[in-house]
Amino acid sequence: MLTLFLTRLRQQLGRFTSTAERDPHLTHTAQAPVFTADFTSTTQWVAGRSWAYPDGGPTNPGDNKLDYLVEDPSFSRTGTFRAVRRPDGKWNAGLLTTEGSDEGFMVRTGDVLEARVRLPAEVGAWPAIWTWRDGGNEIDVFEYHPDNPHLLELSNHVKGGSRYHEDPAVGPGGWVDLKVEFGTRSVAWWVNGARVFADRRGVGRRWRAYLIVNLSVCAGRYHPAPDADVSEMSYEVAYLRVHRP
Repeated sequence: MLTLFLTRLRQQLGRFTSTAERDPHLTHTAQAPVFTADFTSTTQWVAGRSWAYPDGGPTNPGDNKLDYLVEDPSFSRTGTFRAVRRPDGKWNAGLLTTEGSDEGFMVRTGDVLEARVRLPAEVGAWPAIWTWRDGGNEIDVFEYHPDNPHLLELSNHVKGGSRYHEDPAVGPGGWVDLKVEFGTRSVAWWVNGARVFADRRGVGRRWRAYLIVNLSVCAGRYHPAPDADVSEMSYEVAYLRVHRP
């Protein structure tokens, strides 16, 4: 009986090992997340302010943005990130960051982030999920511009490396599933369940950074500004969570 038990145990372990070898990231996401976004939480997130903007905001014209960051919860805390045209030519815009929050959550090397987003349809919209700390440490989980309707921008600004991922399944108003592993030697991106890019640069062993989720508005230098008849735009984040091995 003991021999039979050990044989069956080895078979079970063999099946587990082969599964892990096929998808080495499976063990990461199988664990309970260390962070699950609650955009209504005032301890997880700070609204309408980010030190990725000069002096913490509210504007950032040097980055080709028409944003005027606002704390108004209707612009970000529902999980729908909005931007509304102002009379002065700026746009009231929603942004949330973990930087400066009571919990101060930071992603770090080895973490896996998952998110599901509904892309905006209006030209000039610039949604993003990204990281930031101390003037850098930026990894773009994604950026999107509807004037390039099937293109996601995936970037590692820590050690260099980026990919313009074109996919007919990506489009204005559509839902996209995103996953990023912040690896020591390679940052890897998945889109709708398929691995689409590994930069072979990574973030290093001691990297850590805050999360930012926002909707910016393009000023026209690199991507078209909104049409004159557009007064409001939005994108939605259904969930965002971080797993830690």
